[in-house]
Amino acid sequence: MLQFVLRQTLIALLLTTPVLAASKAEQRGKAFARANCARCHAIDRISGSPLKTAPPFRTLHQRYPIETLGEALAEGIYVGHAEMPAFELNPDQIYDLLSYLKTLE
Repeated sequence: MLQFVLRQTLIALLLTTPVLAASKAEQRGKAFARANCARCHAIDRISGSPLKTAPPFRTLHQRYPIETLGEALAEGIYVGHAEMPAFELNPDQIYDLLSYLKTLE
C-alpha cells in the first residue's frame, strides 16, 4: 500500500512540476499568447496552427533568435495580410512573451 501511495504521489508531482516551475513571466507570456495569438498560431509544443499559414510558435527559434524578436514586438508587428492583427507590446509584455517563447525552443 505504501508503494502505491508513493508512486501516486510521484506521478502527481511529475505532472504538476512543469506548471510550478514556470516563472511568472513565462506564465504571463503564455496567457498573452493564448489570448492574442492562439486563434491562428499553435502556441504549444505539439499542436498544429489553426491557420495553416501561421507558423507554430515552437518553430520561431528556427527562423529567428528569440532575443531578436523584442525589437519587432516593440515597434509593432505588421504583416501584409488581413488575418494578422497589428501588435505593439509594452516592455513587460515583450519580456513575458519572449520568456514563454524561450520555453518552446
